[in-house]
Amino acid sequence: MRARRGASSTLALVVLLFVAACGTPGSSGGGEPGGTDAPVDSDLAACEAMPDDRLVVLEDDRSLQTVDNIVPAVSAVAAAASPDLITVLDEVSATLDTETLIGLNKAVDVDRQTSSAVAEQFLADQGLDSQEQVGGGVAVTVGAANFSESATLAEIYAGALRAAGFDAGVQTIGNRETYEPALELGDLTVVPEYVGTLTEFLNKKINGADAEPVASSDLAATMVELTALGEQAGLAFGQPAAAQDQNAFAVTAAFADANAVSTLSELAATCGEVVLGGPPECPERTFCQLGLEETYGLEISQFVSLDAGGPLTKSALTQGAVTLGLVFSSDAALAG
Repeated sequence: MRARRGASSTLALVVLLFVAACGTPGSSGGGEPGGTDAPVDSDLAACEAMPDDRLVVLEDDRSLQTVDNIVPAVSAVAAAASPDLITVLDEVSATLDTETLIGLNKAVDVDRQTSSAVAEQFLADQGLDSQEQVGGGVAVTVGAANFSESATLAEIYAGALRAAGFDAGVQTIGNRETYEPALELGDLTVVPEYVGTLTEFLNKKINGADAEPVASSDLAATMVELTALGEQAGLAFGQPAAAQDQNAFAVTAAFADANAVSTLSELAATCGEVVLGGPPECPERTFCQLGLEETYGLEISQFVSLDAGGPLTKSALTQGAVTLGLVFSSDAALAG
């Protein structure tokens, strides 16, 4: 699930923060938590939340989350017809890490620049606006999902392809259920995708809704599964970028500094209890509260039902209403 940014009212936040509930299970899922159960020290004192405008992600050092690196998903027909297409996209992937992606999102979501302007500047900064002419004027349609990160990545892909001699444009086409079939049919040429999320989307589409998950915290292994599923669906893939937009858990910078924690394991070893904020389904999901308890041994004294990495969770963190919150690893709020 990708983040959606938006404004929230103080009243709505106050109402939600007084609801100490586990919420009702939602429709999202997650892989099995990685690692082994961590020991719990019941003698540890509870850690109080600390308000701060700055948020930091704690490292998932026991690999609870599935990888979600950015990867170019390409129509197999288009890839076969223009082999240099993926070569150009791989050059883009080589320039993208999570810190860079956070900066791109900040430029659009916070600084209010357009995705096209941000992409143009990024391509110039990376030297991708002047390339060997390998495209031969071949028409390329880059699809974008309906959120800003996808739009910016699509503009970057299109700009790099134009610089290499392709006739590339961007088409915003909604959610994955809409654009993935268009990609299979060749109505779209390429879409910026997410390794783990797309792997499980194709897995359930091809093998049924109850198919066992095949995406994991191992990028190479997950790419093997994605490639095999893609072959069945008529899709090809470029190299995954280092950049990830995945589930992550954040605390305020003030809390991290005061408690000397930078990983989830350190948090569990330091704090007897924490207050967790996240989407309503969090208590039922292995990527969220269940995984934190089983994989890290964290003691959750209270769960506050908020949203999935959105404004309510981030506001609750910065105001000191929750200790730990589910966010997305490329969120603009994480910019230094």
